[in-house]
Order: sequence, then C-alpha cells, then structure tokens
Amino acid sequence: MLEFRKDLFANERDDNLNEVGKPTQRQDMAGHVTGRTPFFDDHRLDGMLHLKCVRSPHHSARIRSIDVSAAERSPGVRRILRGADVPVNLNTLLSLLAFGEDDEPSLATDQVRYKGEPVVAIIADSEREAWEAVSKVRVAYDPLPAVFDVEEALKPGAPSVNPVYTRNTFTYHDKYDHVKLRFGDVERAFQEADFVLEERYQMSPIEQAPIETNGAIAAPEVNDRYIVYTCAQGLFFSLDTTAKILDLPSNKLHFIGGTVGGGFGGKVDSLCEPLAVLGAMLTGRPVRYVLNRIEEMQVSAPRGAERHYIKDGVMRDGRIIARKMTVYFDCGAYTRLTSYGALKCVAHLPGPYTIPNVSADAYCVFTNRIPATAMRGFGVTGVDFAIECQMDKLAHLIGMDPMEFRIVNAYRDGDVKAHREHASNTALVECVQVAAEKASWPLSDAARAQSSLTGGGGERAIIPDTRLDDGGVRPAGWRPEGTLPPGTRAPSRPQVTPQPSAPRPPPIAAPQPTPASPPPAQEQVPAPAAPQTPTPPPAQSQPQSQPRYARTRFSTVFGTRRR
Repeated sequence: MLEFRKDLFANERDDNLNEVGKPTQRQDMAGHVTGRTPFFDDHRLDGMLHLKCVRSPHHSARIRSIDVSAAERSPGVRRILRGADVPVNLNTLLSLLAFGEDDEPSLATDQVRYKGEPVVAIIADSEREAWEAVSKVRVAYDPLPAVFDVEEALKPGAPSVNPVYTRNTFTYHDKYDHVKLRFGDVERAFQEADFVLEERYQMSPIEQAPIETNGAIAAPEVNDRYIVYTCAQGLFFSLDTTAKILDLPSNKLHFIGGTVGGGFGGKVDSLCEPLAVLGAMLTGRPVRYVLNRIEEMQVSAPRGAERHYIKDGVMRDGRIIARKMTVYFDCGAYTRLTSYGALKCVAHLPGPYTIPNVSADAYCVFTNRIPATAMRGFGVTGVDFAIECQMDKLAHLIGMDPMEFRIVNAYRDGDVKAHREHASNTALVECVQVAAEKASWPLSDAARAQSSLTGGGGERAIIPDTRLDDGGVRPAGWRPEGTLPPGTRAPSRPQVTPQPSAPRPPPIAAPQPTPASPPPAQEQVPAPAAPQTPTPPPAQSQPQSQPRYARTRFSTVFGTRRR
C-alpha cells in the first residue's frame, strides 16, 4: 500500500498524479515479455564484418614493436587498424563540454597504461576469424613500473601514469590539482568540540555488469554518411565523440539508439562506436564491434574506487560543529568521467546536515587501473555511504540515538549550506520520522515534534568568517564571484523566507553556532538600469544575472537547474 505524504510536500506537486500509484502499462512492456523488442545487435546486414581488438597483457609497458604480418595473411581478415589509422587518436568525453584535456587513445601507439588497453583492431569476415587473427599479432613490450593505490600515486617518485596529467592528478580550472571547499574554521572548531572522531572509508571498483554488453554496428549509407546502431546511453554524446575522433562533420553520422539492455552508467563512454565507424569507412562494408562477456567484465569502465577520510567535531548535545574530509577518486589510467564525479562529491558535502565549519579536498587520481566512469549516482553514492557510517559512529560515541542524532543536525529551510546557498524544500527531518515510524523505531516526543519548516535561518543562515589555507580569513560577507548575496535566490528557484529560530526541548537541540561577527544586513540586488533609447520599451522586471559558472554543465555544483 503506497502512502503519499502530500501534507509534507504540498509545494512540490499537486494532487493530480498522472502515473505514480496507478497501474499504467509501460509502452515497451509487451515487446519485452514477448521477445519482440529490437536491440542494436538484432540487426544483421549483408556483408557484415566483425572487429576484435588485441589488448595489452601489462598494466604499464612501453610498446617496442608491433608485428601484424601473420595476422594480415590470416583467413578472412579484411583490414587491420593501428593508432595511426585513427584521425584524432586522443579523446575524453568531457572535452565536449570544454572540461579537461584529451588524454585517451582509441588505440595505443607508444605505451599501454592499463591491462586490457586496445592496441590493434582486426576486421574480419567472422568473429572466429577475427579472434584467430588477434592471436597472431605479435607485440613486443618493455614492462614499466605501475601504481595501483591513489595515495601511493601522489607520493614523490611515483610512476607517472598519464602523459597529459603528469603529476597523477586531474587539473581543475587549468591550475588546481583538486577540488576544494572551505567554510568556517574547522581547526578552531575541533579545539572547541567535546569529541573528535576520525575514520577512513573505502569503496572498491564496481562493474555495472549489464546483460547486454557494449557494442555497435556501423554501415555506410548514401552521400558518404554512416548509420550506427548502438546501445549507447548518451546517444548525442556518442555521436559527437565519434565525429570528433574520426574528424567528421556530425551530420555525416546517423545514430540509432533504442532499447538499452542494461547500462547503469557503463555505456556512456563510446567504447565501440568510433572504431566500428572507422572500419566501415575503410572497408566500405558494415562492421560490428561488440565486447564479449570477458571484455565487458575486465576492460569496460567500472565505477572507480573511492577513499574517504572524515574527521568530525561534535558536542555532547549532538551538534556537529566541524567536518573535515579528504577524498581520493581512483580514475584509472585516463580521465573518462571521474573528474566530474569529484565535483559532484564536493557539491554534496557535508551531506544533508547543517555544520558551521566545513573543509573538504577531493582528488581525482590516475593509477594503472582500468579507466573508471559513471555508475548510478557516482561521486555521491560513495560519499553518502561514508557520511552515514560516520553519523552512526558519532551517535554511538556520544550515547545518542542515531535517528535523533540525524534530526538534530538535519538541514532546515533557511539554513546556509557550506556552498553559501540557502537550503529550501528540505525534508530530512520528516524522512527520518517516517522511516522510524515504519521500522517501529522509538523516537522521543521532542524528536517527533521537529519539522524542517521551523528552526532554520537566523543564526544558522550566517556565513561565518572562513579560514583559508594560507592563514588568511575570508570575512563573513564574502562570497564567490558571480554568486548571489546571502538571503537572495536565483530567479528559477523558489523563494524561501528563513524562519526564526525556535527553542526546542532537550535532547533535540538545534545547532546554534556562535557567529564570528554580527549578521550582515541583507543586501538588495538592484535591477539593471534600463537602456537609454529614443523609445524605451515598457518597464519590465529584470531577472538576476546568472552565476558565472551556471551554464548547463555542472548544475549540482552551482545550485542552478540544468537548461
């Protein structure tokens, strides 16, 4: 029996639910249950060739020589592709968004940087003949030192993994080796805390394991165009990536997606489409490139490993007054999407909790592992695991109920976040209360009386003096360039009026940090002056200017909606 708490979320939706709670049949259900749903690999084209790759047996090695003479004479072989055959043999997905440098070759040329990296592609009449030719390619390697641990990769003298990011860390904004968040003064708060707890959390790489493996079929069309049947999750990402790697106008490519047989983030990297299209270009025939199950498990991109260090300062009444985090993301040998995951992680900190002093550093680190990519909330899932484990340990440390401990520290409407945005439409208090009710978990009367709509704002909305790494201090009124003043909202976001702080019965005392300076007067952003023209248009309200970085790309970081 579904229960709708419309009393808690009245501002989020009306009562006219079109689908939720109703037995609406999915439009693709009949095809799935009868086996008639078409997938990309159901296409069988006349004269179709098959592509398979020679892959590195080493985690790190210099390629001394490649001998394909025996493979060229192998039955059924139509074409052999080397790195020199790829028009633009360096790429990374996020470079399409002007974020990061191209660092990953489609086919390795001088060095391999993870076990399973493709070196040579064989195109043959059948899969069996392609695999037989793969076994005849002779590649001479000089093994090199490899590194597999993120902290080891950052030590002086560690092997340099990626030739573009030679210090083994991704570069943000062309100069920073990590993502940083500073709010308040955590070191001072640790000295004032009644208890300090520091823990380490580790998350291993996770393979998405879709039933349908990565793959694509490319075929020549008329007018020098190519049609591509693919299971890519991001069809236009894949089209643009292929056009870039092959140096083709995007209107020369016709991508057809459709049903994806399991993706979960693991089919956003365009592993197969560029080489399949290149094979079709060079042979004039359809080319099918599909990973087998071994390749899917061993060389397709997983969610990367993460390591989280969390240090918290907490008071006896349950208020967390400081949180310091250092996070390492293992992105493998090449960037893929991990650099974005680190941004998402820091945008989520310090979790859904009001903490007056926060410090965080997140590193995207290169190792000789398989390049990592997206998977189901990557960048947030791991840090949520770490934070919530830490919350349980903190509650037990001070002898407080874990549910009530979360209620004490939860965001209320009007609270200021560590990113200097104001919280609105918060609901963690109510979620905890409902979860406790469903689990028959006893809560005190004080805990059941709490609400996300009250107790926020006031002193909890003050931006504190912020201690910088160089010893300087950002005054309380400072804010990043292009962001809105405290107490104001972007036009597309709902206006929330902070509620005055209300006293609460013990032991559920709302955090009341002592401000380093008096609350600044709320600033008013004047509307831009109307342009001086001979016939001025009718006066209209002018929208606030958008934050400097609030384009379409990383909306979770800057609090703007994706456009």
